[in-house]
Amino acid sequence: MRLFSVLSLVLLPLSALAAKKTPGGKFWNFQSKALQSSPVKLNDASYEELTTAPRDYSAVVLLTAVEARFGCQLCREFQSEWDIVGKSWTKGDRQGATRTLFGTLDFADGKNTFQKLMLQTAPIILLFPPTTGQGAKADAQPIRYDFTTGPRTAEQIYPWITRHLPEGPQPPIYRPFNYMRLVAVTTILLGAISFLSIAAPYLLPLIQNRNLWAAISLIIILLFTSGHMFNHIRNVPYVTPDGKGGVQYFVGGFSNQLGLETQIVAAIYGVLSFATIALALRVPRMTSSKQQQVMVFVWGAVMFGMYGFLMRVFTIKNGGYPFRLPPF
Repeated sequence: MRLFSVLSLVLLPLSALAAKKTPGGKFWNFQSKALQSSPVKLNDASYEELTTAPRDYSAVVLLTAVEARFGCQLCREFQSEWDIVGKSWTKGDRQGATRTLFGTLDFADGKNTFQKLMLQTAPIILLFPPTTGQGAKADAQPIRYDFTTGPRTAEQIYPWITRHLPEGPQPPIYRPFNYMRLVAVTTILLGAISFLSIAAPYLLPLIQNRNLWAAISLIIILLFTSGHMFNHIRNVPYVTPDGKGGVQYFVGGFSNQLGLETQIVAAIYGVLSFATIALALRVPRMTSSKQQQVMVFVWGAVMFGMYGFLMRVFTIKNGGYPFRLPPF
């Protein structure tokens, strides 16, 4: 009986050591590290241990180079997103039910691994599927993800990872609350409220000024009725040559237009609008009847001339239009 107890004490450490060498023991070893800090920071030795078959778990490893001396801006931009993926998964799977591990191998800690894999760029993600157990694949080669389209967010990389994992629970992405953004937004809001409370006595008369809003509305109307948006959508030229050494200000057809043509039409509409406003508002307020008569004839002549010019422009756009007004 005493001999049996002695043998049990001798064999117990050996059995524990053997358990660590099995895939299951290897998984729980890395899972305990992930619970402390995820993704697990790797070096050449731990990367080899994590990824060597047999594996009864999935391993997702980011190979990166975040130190400034390596000059990998993409690596530094993606690192925080990768940390969110690893921490979110570990937070949602503390019991290891998904049997999935996340790790990070930096070039500074894994130069031999980078040379062994013949990697010339970073970052890349390698997903190692299980070789034994549930969801096992006969091909032990990892699935590679290259950042060919620039930096990615945690939400963008997450579907690719879950698509290549065995079926099972998938912990959601959890982004930590951004307190700096809260402080920044609060500061901006308080500053805006303070500014408005101080400037309100000066701004309210401007905001409530009907003439100001009328002028703004008139400018917007003139811009859009003259074809300003057409120019932006079609990216039309400003002027075109006329074939005789000069330039054309107007082109025929309703589907064609020039940048300068739009400005001329807007100016015509502006003068006609101003003449109408003057006749409706300014002239009736004049105290002298003779001055009123003169201004009526002046603004009437302006409207007549500008409207005649507008009809001439319309004739250029539509050659079949039969009506004109002198002197155009």
